[in-house]
Amino acid sequence: MKKLILLLLFVVISGCEHFKEKVDLIIVNANVYLVDENFGKAQAFAVHDGKFLAVGTNDEIRDIYTSDQLIDADGRTITPGLIDAHCHFYGLGLNQQVVNLVGTTSFDEVLQKVRAFHNANPKSFLRGRGWDQNDWEEKKFPTKAELDTIFPDIPVVLERVDGHAYLVNQKALDMAGIDWSTKVDGGEIQKKWKDGFSGITGVLIDNPMLLIDSIMPLPTKQEKIKALKDAERICLNHGLTTVNDAGIDRETIELIDSLQQAGDLSIRIYAMVSNNKEDVDYFINKGPVKTDLLNVRSVKVYGDGALGSRGAALKQPYSDLPAHYGAMVTSVEELNRLANKLAISEYQMNTHAIGDSANIAVLRAYKKVLEGTTDRRWKIEHAQVLETTDFDLFKEGIIPSVQPTHATSDMYWVEDRLGDRVKGAYAYKTLLNKAGMVALGTDFPVEDVSPFLTFYAAVGRRDTSGYPEDGFHMEEALTREEALKGMTIWAAYSNFEENEKGSIEPGKFADFVIYSEDLMTAPLENIPNIRAEQTFVNGIVR
Repeated sequence: MKKLILLLLFVVISGCEHFKEKVDLIIVNANVYLVDENFGKAQAFAVHDGKFLAVGTNDEIRDIYTSDQLIDADGRTITPGLIDAHCHFYGLGLNQQVVNLVGTTSFDEVLQKVRAFHNANPKSFLRGRGWDQNDWEEKKFPTKAELDTIFPDIPVVLERVDGHAYLVNQKALDMAGIDWSTKVDGGEIQKKWKDGFSGITGVLIDNPMLLIDSIMPLPTKQEKIKALKDAERICLNHGLTTVNDAGIDRETIELIDSLQQAGDLSIRIYAMVSNNKEDVDYFINKGPVKTDLLNVRSVKVYGDGALGSRGAALKQPYSDLPAHYGAMVTSVEELNRLANKLAISEYQMNTHAIGDSANIAVLRAYKKVLEGTTDRRWKIEHAQVLETTDFDLFKEGIIPSVQPTHATSDMYWVEDRLGDRVKGAYAYKTLLNKAGMVALGTDFPVEDVSPFLTFYAAVGRRDTSGYPEDGFHMEEALTREEALKGMTIWAAYSNFEENEKGSIEPGKFADFVIYSEDLMTAPLENIPNIRAEQTFVNGIVR
């Protein structure tokens, strides 16, 4: 009799299992932030065919679904896959192949690193990136004098951390045909007549850099593929499942597409087409390009330069350099022409604007052509310095795409540049209140890739040493919920992708991250050290 009862129980249990739906993956015992409309939470979810199938409690999911792959999260935190709304993904990969100058504390250290790199990797064209004179004891732009002595016969090009200035040696200047008489609008070829130096310093800001770009050897196809794969590895390790590459050419976009189609690249990419006429015309005529992994429906335009190199266009002179206003990289006339051209296409216009003069020029250009239209979602990338009276223009459906770590990187010197205008700088809460959302990114490799530093800077407004103790203009800090939305659902919305990603809801791509600690409740000082323990794209750990 006892054996008969056990047999019946087995049959009943087996029958229940038989009627459960088989899925690819089940996650249970998790602390899941859904980032849905109600910012709800769950314990478990089921994944099938690369998408979230159901979300609920442990019992609800286990009662209905079964899977050969069940992960017990043991209470760990899970959020939707993180989105970097503004970065240079391909550039990050290429940077792995040049001298890394990030974090150098003097020009002497820059020279040491360049010399050591060349000794280990002799090249006929030497490149580096990441120096920032604002981090040096002597906060002045360097000159090429030492580079000319050390490298008289090979061209050397060292890119500033923000990507808006080069330091080059005489060999590079000669190859590019740059001399005292060379003139280029939209930037500066720096010259000096004192401190033991007379002539072109070797520092080129914004548009004159294009003359150097024209003589630099192009990467081979294999170097490009390696760069893309290196960048993907770094991003996935940080919990990023989608990246917005802010300006790449047609050839690179098509290479990305081919690698994704072949299964050699799994990260999702929102590609902004670099603003060159040939590529822009090609994609406008072709129309948006959309696959599960690639979205091409925007054009990246540069309004002005950067604040750190004094290339950002200001309405009034720089507080630390009288009579200097910065410069528009793209003229106001050209901005208006481009806005008109893109307004009659399906493409989004995403414009880099740092200074208050550049921001108002872009806002006016947008307002003029978007009037009477709906749901265009054009973005201002950075929206870094605005006159207080100009914030209201974001009510017109324009989305601010901002990078919180810029505030904590620049806070040491930004008041020297701006004076009282700092009140309208890095104003993320004000932008959120006016626009209804902010899309958050890093601008890597200008800043570190880590989205946890983005989150920390957005919420805490301080550096990793805890400075300043009270935070940098804390009235502009975001809440943790706002910061997470800015890195998930709001970023997805800014890409026209809110129906397929950005939250953990049935029908959306199963992109999610399992963390070492709960970023929503961890002590603020712990956030920069949180790790993405596992990153899933389409329900597959990457």
